[in-house]
Amino acid sequence: MHLKSLSILNFKNFNQIEYNFTSKINCFAGNNGVGKTNLLDAIHYLSLCKSFFNSVDSQNIRHNEDFFVIQGKYNRNGDDENIYCGVKRNTKKQFRRNKKDYHRLSDHIGLLPVVMVSPGDSVLITGGSEERRKFMNGVISQYDRRYLEDMIAYNHALTQRNILLKDFARKRYFDQDALDIWTRQLIGPGERIFDSRRSFIDKMTPVFRHYQEFVSLGREEVGLTYESQLEGEDFQAIMDKSVEKDRILQYSTCGIHKDELMLNLGEHPIKKTGSQGQQKTYLIALKLAQFEFIRDLNGFHPILLLDDIFDKLDQNRVEQIMRLVSENNFGQIFITDTSIERLNRILKNTGIEFSIFELTDESVIGV
Repeated sequence: MHLKSLSILNFKNFNQIEYNFTSKINCFAGNNGVGKTNLLDAIHYLSLCKSFFNSVDSQNIRHNEDFFVIQGKYNRNGDDENIYCGVKRNTKKQFRRNKKDYHRLSDHIGLLPVVMVSPGDSVLITGGSEERRKFMNGVISQYDRRYLEDMIAYNHALTQRNILLKDFARKRYFDQDALDIWTRQLIGPGERIFDSRRSFIDKMTPVFRHYQEFVSLGREEVGLTYESQLEGEDFQAIMDKSVEKDRILQYSTCGIHKDELMLNLGEHPIKKTGSQGQQKTYLIALKLAQFEFIRDLNGFHPILLLDDIFDKLDQNRVEQIMRLVSENNFGQIFITDTSIERLNRILKNTGIEFSIFELTDESVIGV
């Protein structure tokens, strides 16, 4: 699978722009602020129906404009796929495949898988557990439709249960039967989500360790540990025990929405012990493992988006990463960097077909 062409109208800092791409490596070069990352985000939109960076669609519309449009033409298993994404202020987002509207955006997820590696990934290490749950959800949803449906159902039931708990406190009454209605709707989806997350981490951990060992030249040992209140416990029994605490705190204190993914360097959390270079290597290896995991399940290559990956890495690690992604195990790749010279120097050594597009404040020039 690869993206053949991309056209953008009024998206972020772009007025109107169009590209044709090679099926191998495509690079966007230019100074900070010219929109390199925004182009990767446009590709992310076409795959996952949303921005990687800003979940509020209207905030991605160019200043002083009323709408944006992103269109892409893909080759997928030998067939053309034309994808349209349109966002207008105060109007429902439009998403089309081959001129046919989606009734549910979730039906599109997984058709055009993508893996994004960005400096923003650092929040996986520095942020709270919610960020790491989002990571698990984002990966699993691209290959498991039932998981995405379970997440939607679980979050709806959780929201309603929390509203009810607050209503109990405000009106000073309690209705166990009413609470049980929403509790029961958490159990089935929650148990399946737990099983999927545990299976995902078990299978991806050795792949992740392989990439980390390769990129770090065997200098670092890493691990992933999935922690959940459901481990070895019955979900219904957990919820029954938590009722009094939930009434006092006015929200649901137990469930898979409290899961944690521990990111370890050696025997300690990488957040506490890893240098900037080690943390970046860790995150890149994690995303490359995500790429391989999705590729093996789907049977074709996701698109790989590498945003500013050369910063804070020594030359040896840069060379190892490029040696990896230039192999046949990877498909179409998009890379951003501030230096055309550096991109030319690194990519010429791979022997792989590549194109570089230079972005300036005034124009976009194909090199």
